[in-house]
Amino acid sequence: MDISIIIPIFNAEKYIDRCVASVLNALKNFEGSSEVLLIDNNSTDNSLAIAEKLAKKHPKIIRSYKCTTPGAGAARNFAVPKAKGDYFWFIDVDDTISEDSVAKLMAEAKKTDADFVMVGLEKIFPDGHVDHIPAFSPTQPDFKSRFIRSELGPVQVLIRRKWYVKCGFKFIEGVIHEDMDMMPALILYTDKYSAVDEPLYLYYQNPDSVLHKLEWSSHYFDIFPTLEGLYRRFDEMDAVQEYHAELEWFFIWNLLMDSAEYYKKFPEGRDGLKRSREMLKKYFPKWRHNKFFKNCNLKTKLKIIINYYS
Repeated sequence: MDISIIIPIFNAEKYIDRCVASVLNALKNFEGSSEVLLIDNNSTDNSLAIAEKLAKKHPKIIRSYKCTTPGAGAARNFAVPKAKGDYFWFIDVDDTISEDSVAKLMAEAKKTDADFVMVGLEKIFPDGHVDHIPAFSPTQPDFKSRFIRSELGPVQVLIRRKWYVKCGFKFIEGVIHEDMDMMPALILYTDKYSAVDEPLYLYYQNPDSVLHKLEWSSHYFDIFPTLEGLYRRFDEMDAVQEYHAELEWFFIWNLLMDSAEYYKKFPEGRDGLKRSREMLKKYFPKWRHNKFFKNCNLKTKLKIIINYYS
């Protein structure tokens, strides 16, 4: 099998058909062998029934499973041992892929013998606004630095399955930042890396997603164990010193920009602001001297400082 497409599903009955249709359309334009794994993750709507119906309709390509351990990370961990492809690609069920995406990514992977291939994407907002998120080419002199700082998601890489398993990669289960301790560190484990900087993945900003909900959740504190896990990975790979500025900036941005915005909205979040300060003091006490912080625009810099002292 050349490629496995892995799609975790949770209460996504209104998105499944659109997502799977785009995947099947892309596979029609790919000459190799393929499979699609639909992993229902304790859905309470009709998601599982829809997934099973699609598997019956396309028995040669689609397989449907039920993962009872909650969370997208658990669903991905559940799926990888069941995948048969030389490569696999995680797709979020509320997104789509372009019709030439699989063919282009697999051609690049085989041409370069890459352990993983980064893909460009389009971030699509409800008002129709679109942002292009680039893939970083190995021909760029600072591509590793960009990669580590990029807030990379699982959907942005086509991955060689044997390499992934050999490295022992797994997502943290039961948290909402399940990919954060692993994705920025992928580049530390191989020199066989490539990229296709085209918007082959269409990333829809879904207001129903976990990170866009308007009520408080204690899972917003999951950022702390996942960042600690990321630091441990860099430490185990003896890469903290080499990529100190990149790792430091990753902590600054996620603690004092992304997470801080959630914490400020809710009374329960005040402890998160305190814990963010404590984490920076522990790992990066001189964060104000970070070169990426110094080079960011004044508005962002002031926001970070205000959030630190909130």
